[in-house]
Amino acid sequence: MPPPPPPPPPSGGYVPPPPGGYAPAAAGYAAPRTDGLAIAALILGIMSLVCTVACLGVLLGPAAAIMGFISRQRISSSGGTVGGGTLATVGLVLGIIGFIASVGWFFLFFASAISSSINPTPSP
Repeated sequence: MPPPPPPPPPSGGYVPPPPGGYAPAAAGYAAPRTDGLAIAALILGIMSLVCTVACLGVLLGPAAAIMGFISRQRISSSGGTVGGGTLATVGLVLGIIGFIASVGWFFLFFASAISSSINPTPSP
């Protein structure tokens, strides 16, 4: 006759650790720190899109693009010790888009102002 099964664990949900203690933790590497210029490029790129209507994208867009470009160069030359390449690229692209959108909004605003002054709406 086979031996009876072991008794169930005690109530309360606590299961004692296996005998022998815990395995020692392996020494890990720290994650690369994010470049601050990449974060600034991303923030300025987002702000250049948000402030397109006020035509601030003309100032913020190039600043974000330049910061993103410089940050990408710093990250690639760091040898993996500095991260944030994606942030820098997104900031660069958003800065370019914000600049183009702001210039387009500027010309659209003045074109509509000129056309409304040339062809005024007749009043009844």
